[in-house]
Amino acid sequence: MKSLYISRQGCYLSLQKELLLVKQQNTVIQEVQLPLIEQILIFGKSQITTQVIRSCLERKIPIIYLSRMGYCYGRLLSIESGYRQLIRYQQQLTPLDKFLVAKTIVKTKLKNSRTFLLRQQRRYPETNLKIALDSLQYLIEKTEKVEEIEQLMGLEGAGAAQYFPAFGECIKNPDFPFLKRTRRPPTNPVNSLLSFGYQVLWNHLLSLIEIQGLDPYYACLHQGSERHAALASDLIEEFRTPLIDSLVLWLINSKIMDINDDFTYKEGGCFLNEKGRPKYLQYWLQKMSENIKIKQEDQPRWHLLNYQIKLFKNFIYNPSANYQPYLIR
Repeated sequence: MKSLYISRQGCYLSLQKELLLVKQQNTVIQEVQLPLIEQILIFGKSQITTQVIRSCLERKIPIIYLSRMGYCYGRLLSIESGYRQLIRYQQQLTPLDKFLVAKTIVKTKLKNSRTFLLRQQRRYPETNLKIALDSLQYLIEKTEKVEEIEQLMGLEGAGAAQYFPAFGECIKNPDFPFLKRTRRPPTNPVNSLLSFGYQVLWNHLLSLIEIQGLDPYYACLHQGSERHAALASDLIEEFRTPLIDSLVLWLINSKIMDINDDFTYKEGGCFLNEKGRPKYLQYWLQKMSENIKIKQEDQPRWHLLNYQIKLFKNFIYNPSANYQPYLIR
């Protein structure tokens, strides 16, 4: 199964039996067998026929509409993919059940950040990351002593304040200076890459959460609202560093991204442009298609996302088992 990205502007999606055709003007630029598609993500202004929409709903294939910068406007989802079965169990979680999972999520995020920096220091011995590494270790140990969600969020924020300047030290391409994380809007190319990557991953997780029948608005660490699918924000934390940060750093240090050609500045921010988005998505797909060990078996990284969501689903049914986020070694 694969995700179909429509990142070019002005595309037209139609169906020919079970073959999905992606056209730009009168030229077919892509053909995909509909049964092989897991979800469709449409960036910006492209059109899709009613026939495609109906077929996707019948097959429970979500269609996700995003801005050209990766922000999600909404999604089309089959009515059969509701949360009726599991929502009762999610709502029965005790405050202690949710707090223990929230603590594990924050602790794992901090550990993943520290492990990633350790790897970079081994790769670039001249890079001095000791202060960040020591600070992250201190915050990891401190998570065991907190008793409130607000304290956990504070530790997460403190970890980010240490991690991102150290991440900038790992960037060896002088065209991409990076001092701190800025989000709304991203103010430079590095922040643009991080924000776009996180948004793409968040939307993937949201679709997979809904496919598994979980209520994406009921979470443990983040607070949900009618506009915030908090469970996707919970589950993305363990994947930010190993999936997005590592890819962004590689794209920059390998000089694949071009500071002049791949970005645009507007409305006070910096964003990937028509050339930069497809380039990022090409290497994102490549990374997620690579095999890794999942339960002693070689499987594409895509399966890692599904595997962790299923673990969370098992936690919903059996809270005493807690939930173990993905920890890089």
